[in-house]
Amino acid sequence: MCGPKFCSMKITQDVRDYTETLSDNEKASLEAQAQEGMAGMSEKFKEMGGEVYVKN
Repeated sequence: MCGPKFCSMKITQDVRDYTETLSDNEKASLEAQAQEGMAGMSEKFKEMGGEVYVKN
């Protein structure tokens, strides 16, 4: 989706450019945070019964 104030392709490129400027330590820290977050969501998914579709 693109528009005068929003372009997903531009945002994606900006993120790629930003990550190229990070040091190895910063990249490792972000990766660890991402892994921790995914593990937490995985646990939450299991606690909710492990079903993709849940009734509200």
